[in-house]
Amino acid sequence: MSVMPDKWIRKMSLEKKMIEPYVDRQVREGTISYGVSSYGYDIRIADEFQIFTNVNASVVDPKKFDSSFLYRVKGDCCIIPPNSFALGRTVEYFRIPRNVLTVCVGKSTYARCGIITNVTPFEPEWEGYATLEISNTTTLPAKIYANEGIAQVIFFDAAEECEVSYADKKGKYQGQTDITLPRL
Repeated sequence: MSVMPDKWIRKMSLEKKMIEPYVDRQVREGTISYGVSSYGYDIRIADEFQIFTNVNASVVDPKKFDSSFLYRVKGDCCIIPPNSFALGRTVEYFRIPRNVLTVCVGKSTYARCGIITNVTPFEPEWEGYATLEISNTTTLPAKIYANEGIAQVIFFDAAEECEVSYADKKGKYQGQTDITLPRL
């Protein structure tokens, strides 16, 4: 596998609609950067959030996730309580080619504040808005900004196409259009 440069990302986004909307430069002034970078794409978080709260003092179970643990917020920013997390989704819609796998890592500006972004890989032929988990590892409330950079997607091109893609498996998170909670 090899990491794909900005010209490949640009080509795939313009010709194959791999990333929509696609920003053909890195936007930086007065914002946490987003858009194409040398070997990746800095994604943005949309303005809708679901913030975790354990008001019921219960157990979080991925097989029986209780959505009452989350409350919805819409706005230009989101305040994440200490030692908690929020879910969000990308502004960008992705269509990953069959011979590509991505890895997503958090942006250093947030990481230096104790704010960690967790995103699973985008598998070959996965498509949709990515659901993001943003953890506040600090003992203070933490602020994240909507429509600004939150993480970077790095694209890896395989020497050959996979035998079974995410679309072939009819993956449970295929085509998601909103913040998507755990599914079995």
